[in-house]
This record gives sequence, C-alpha cells and structure tokens, in this order.
Amino acid sequence: MTATVATPESGADGAALDRRPDELPGGLASSSRLHWHPALLEVGATIVIVPAALVGAARAELAMAGFVVAGIVVLGWAMGGAFMAVRQPVCRLGAVLLSGTLLAAVWLAAAVVDAAGWTGRPADLATGVLMLAPLLVPAAALHMLLTLPRGERPGGFRLVAVVAAYGAAVVAGSAFWIGPQELPVAAVVAAWAVVAVIGLPASHQAYLASAGVERQRLQWLGCGAAVAAEVVVVTVFLALLVDWPARPELVAATATLLLPASLAAGASPRLVTRVDRLLFHTVSITGITAVTVAVYLVVVVGLGRVPKDSDRQLLGLSMLAAGVSAALYVPARVRLADVANGLVYGERHAPDEVLRTFGTRLSRAIPMDELLLQLAESLRKTLVLTRAEVWTGTPDLLERTVSVPYREPVNLVIGAKESTVVSRAGVSGQAWAAVWLPELIRDRPGVQLRVAPAVHSGELLGLLVIERPGDGDTFTDDDDTMLADLARQVGLALHNVQLDSALQATLDEVRRANEELQASRARIVAAADLERRKIERNLHDGAQQHLVALAVNLRLARDLLAEDTDTAGEMLDALAADVKETIAELRALAHGIYPPLLVDAGLGEALRAAANRNPLDVAVDVTATGRYGSEIEAAVYFCVLEAMQNAAKHAPGSSLTVRVWEEAGGLLFEVADDGPGFQVDASVRKGHGYTNMADRLGAIGGSIRWDSAVGSGTSIAGSVPLP
Repeated sequence: MTATVATPESGADGAALDRRPDELPGGLASSSRLHWHPALLEVGATIVIVPAALVGAARAELAMAGFVVAGIVVLGWAMGGAFMAVRQPVCRLGAVLLSGTLLAAVWLAAAVVDAAGWTGRPADLATGVLMLAPLLVPAAALHMLLTLPRGERPGGFRLVAVVAAYGAAVVAGSAFWIGPQELPVAAVVAAWAVVAVIGLPASHQAYLASAGVERQRLQWLGCGAAVAAEVVVVTVFLALLVDWPARPELVAATATLLLPASLAAGASPRLVTRVDRLLFHTVSITGITAVTVAVYLVVVVGLGRVPKDSDRQLLGLSMLAAGVSAALYVPARVRLADVANGLVYGERHAPDEVLRTFGTRLSRAIPMDELLLQLAESLRKTLVLTRAEVWTGTPDLLERTVSVPYREPVNLVIGAKESTVVSRAGVSGQAWAAVWLPELIRDRPGVQLRVAPAVHSGELLGLLVIERPGDGDTFTDDDDTMLADLARQVGLALHNVQLDSALQATLDEVRRANEELQASRARIVAAADLERRKIERNLHDGAQQHLVALAVNLRLARDLLAEDTDTAGEMLDALAADVKETIAELRALAHGIYPPLLVDAGLGEALRAAANRNPLDVAVDVTATGRYGSEIEAAVYFCVLEAMQNAAKHAPGSSLTVRVWEEAGGLLFEVADDGPGFQVDASVRKGHGYTNMADRLGAIGGSIRWDSAVGSGTSIAGSVPLP
C-alpha cells in the first residue's frame, strides 16, 4: 500500500503527497506500514511458534540444549528482521529475512513434533515440513543475497535465480515427502552450495556497485559474516584438536546471530557510519586468527597423529598463549620499537625514519631548511658518517646550505660542461669528484666520499655529500642506492621550492603592477579635477570679464540710439561679434567644468541640478546624505552624469531613475531607464562612455556594471568602497 507523508510541497492547505515507503527520507516507516505490513505478522507468528515448540519439547522430556539454542537463534534472527522491517529504506530486505525466519520457526516446531514421536496428521505435516523447510531456508537466504542492499524486487537473472531456487526447493522437498520421507544430507549441502556459488558473487557485485550509506550497510554485513565465520572455524578447530566444546554445532549456530545483528546495525542511522574502524580491526583479527589456525593445523598434521588426552591440555594452553600473543603483537611491537630506538639511538624514532618518510614530509608545513637539516642529521646517524652536507643553488653556482657538523657556507662555481656531466652522473666517489668537482674535495684529505646530484628534469639543483673516515667501513651498494633515492627526492623538493618562489615573485609583480595602475589612475583623475578647477578660474577671469564688457557696451549703445544712430548700429554689430566670441570661449571652457554646487552642497543637490538640465523625465533618489572625499563625490557625480547623457542620447522619451545610497561600507549608485535597451557585448565595454566610467571608478577601487537587453531598458550600476 502507499504511505502518505506531508512535505513542504504539499501547499498551504497541508495536503500530503503520495510516496512509496522506500522513498521516505529515512528513519521509521509510516504508521500505516507499521500497522499493516505482513512482516509484522511474521514476527508475531515466529514469537508464538518458537516458545510453543520449546514448551512442547519440555513436556515430551526431550534433550533441550539443541532446541533451546535453535529457538534463541530463530528469535534473534526474527528480532533483527523486525528491526529492519520498520526502517527505511531496508524494510523490504527485513521482510525477506522474516520470511526465512518464519520458515525456520516452523521447521523447529516440526522437529519437536517428530522427536516427540507424535502420530496422526500432525506427524504427517511435521514430516512434510522437515522435507521442505531445510530446502526453503537456503532459497530464502539466496533471495536475500540477491536483493542486497535494499531488498528491492530482483530483475533479470536475479529474478530467474530466486524463482528457480524456490521452485526447486518445493519440487525436491515434495518429492522426498511423497517418496522415502527422508531428506538426504547431501541435498541440504547442495542447496547451501548453490547459495554460496550464486549468492556470494552477486552480493559482492552489489557491494562494488554501491556507494555511501548503502556500501556501509554491506560493510556491516561483511563484518558480521567475517566474525561469524571466524567463530565457526575456531570452534571446529578446537573441537578437532582439544575436543572442546562438546557441542560445536550449537556454538556455530549461535555465531550466526552476528549476521542479523550486523544487518540491524547497518539499518541504524547512528551505527551505520561507524563501520570503518570496526571493519579494519575485524579484518586484522580475522587474518591473525586464520594464520594461527593454519600454523597449528600444519604442526598437528606434521605430527602424523591426533592428539591424545595427555596432549590436549598442553595443546590448548599453547593455543591460548598463541592467541594472546597475536592479539598483543601490534601494541607490543610499537612499544618495543620505541624502547629499542631509545637504547640504540637515544631517540624515540629510528633515524632512518626521516629518510623513509622524506617524500611524505614534503607536503607538510615544514620549512625547507629545517627539512634538509633533519635529512643531514638522519644520514649521519644512519650511515655512521663523519659529515653530511646538502648543497643547493643553480646549475652554475651551488652553496653549502646544510652541514652536520656545522661548517661555514661556501659557494661552489660549476662550469657549463661540468654541470652537464654532474647532472647526468649517479652516486660517485672521491676519484670522480677530483676530476669534475675538484673544489669540493680540496679540504677533505683522507676521507671516503660519496656525491649524489639532486636533479630534476636534467637540471642540477643541488648535491648530497657524505663522508666517512678513510679507515672506516666502506660504502656499500645499499648505501649508494639509498643515497640515490634521497637525491631524487631532494631534487623534486628543490624544484618545488623554485616553483613556489617563481609563483610568489609573479604574485608580487602582479600586486606591484596593480598598485601602480591604481596610482596612475588616481593621478589621472586628480589631474582632470585640477584642470576643471583651472577652467573654473578661466571662466571667472576670462569669459566673465567679456560678459561684463558686453553689458557696459550694451548700455552705451542704448544711450547712443537716440543721439547717434549710425554709431549705435556699428557698436551693436561689434557687440554681436563679441557675443559670438564669448559663446565660443564658453563652449570651449564648459567641457568638464567641476560644478561648484557639488563642492558646496554635495552629491544630492548637484545631481538634482543636473537632472533638471536633462531633457528626459528624471527621478532622483539620494539617501546618502553625508559628505565624502572630493575624489569619491566627483567620481560618482560624473559617472551618473555620463549615464544620464547616454540615456538622453540613446533612449529619447524614456523615463530615468537615479539612486545613490550607502550599503555594506560602500557608496552605490544606479541609473536606470525604461528605453529600448540593447545587447551588452565586448564592443560596448570598449566604448568611450564605459571606459571613462570604469577608469574613474577603478582609480579609487570601485567598479561599474552595465545590464541591458533589447526591449528591457538599461541599468548602469557602480560602487565605491568608503574609507
């Protein structure tokens, strides 16, 4: 049936959407599924059948040990299946598990009836169950393995295999029931063999195809199966060698409870993610146990006889000692290694650990000088040297960077020919160094020397130089091999340092260029503002004086009109020429004038005045009422002015909105029109207006953005960070 859950998509009226139970987000299944799911009826039937069977066995005075263990195992599997049946998304897998558990419960009841010697119809039914159930339980196990990890309905080959398994179990069981009424052990063994051959590879395939939580669920199952198998193997092993326990089959049956427990743990949201460490320890312990069992079997088989009673106690104690030793091996090994290193080297770690872990330590935040110093110290202790040195630099000039014991840094000049030979050489001795690096051995008389070049991509980046006394142990091939490996790692490390240095230099250059660019922009804007102020002075001292002279001459012309008409006409003609000249001068000076209103009243008043002069219908909303630096106010004012002029030119008849406000530590503005709009592309960004605004704002750390589309108007927005 379909479960109904309320989701945010249900709407304001709270109507729920329909989902399948396995599509729920997780946790418990819906209440309707809890109430009606057939799996819960299977749990109830199992809980009723198992105690009833045990009571019947007790009344019939049967041997109870086997029946009690079987009942506990069946109930344990039923509890695991019940827990899974109410959890998402593994409820279907729990249902399959409970079906097999119910079969096992019925099998147990039939075994009690058969052992009690009942007659009549109950005995006939019990015989039929004893023929069918041992074959149907493996079929249910195969069904579960083929539907991992969720228990979803199988398809293709898996569906055929499940149907065939159930069909074969029913046919074979019915045949044995009708015929000899005795189920051969070989038939049961064959059924479980089919489960192993088909089910285990299929479940492994499901594990490889899974990921995330589903893979962790299968890891839980793997942990349980590994531990259960280990318990069975150890139990059988102990029963064969020391004749304990007396009923190993009961212990093995009880060990199977680990499987439903692991399945239930995988269905728990709290436990499913904690399997990684458990799986690691499980694999380790299982491996150690397998090795121990194998060794004892080899020894016992090698003796050529089964242990006698007198040998069993000693063998059991030795097995216990071996198990304890195996369990304590890892922690004891770590502690003993620390003690041994302290006694031999005076340190907790062996000196060659730095050599073995040099490559991995490169990725840590350890300065290169410190890393090379540790390397030299470790080399000296490990190889019993009198001196260890590391030289670094360029192919034509190396410097002694590290020396243990300490020696003064010196430079080693290498020619182009020598550099090529050294970079291609392997680990070399004193005779080779005397030919190609004579300066290196000048102050090293009577020593054994080894030189290993640190090279990357054929480029010489450094040298490893080690010394021993002339009468000391000679260097071995193993020493040379280790030194060559270290030299390769050092070459890689030095190459990485070069890359880091080059990258840092590039970043510094980019940063410097950016600072210079910003400074140049600031200088350009400052020079432009200075020119505007100069124009303002020129207007005052030049054009204004012309206008005053025109006013005086106009009054004189008026006075002459009544007395001397000709002279007045000539004066008016001259005045007309003066007016044209003044207009031309004003036009020349008017371009880029720094508005006095911006200086006196701020952005709001200056923009409103500019809006009044614009031919479009302009609405100005300035909520930033404070005063800012002259560079910031000028940048915003002239960018807004440029945007309004562009709108008047390209969107005539449109409405214009100008907004200026403060937000998040910046001064922002926007000029938007409802005109025809246009497509913003690279050519627009290269235009004169966009470049002017971008340069002006970029000079003070601001930015500009144009948004427009055909038929959607245009919006020009900018921002300037406030100090």
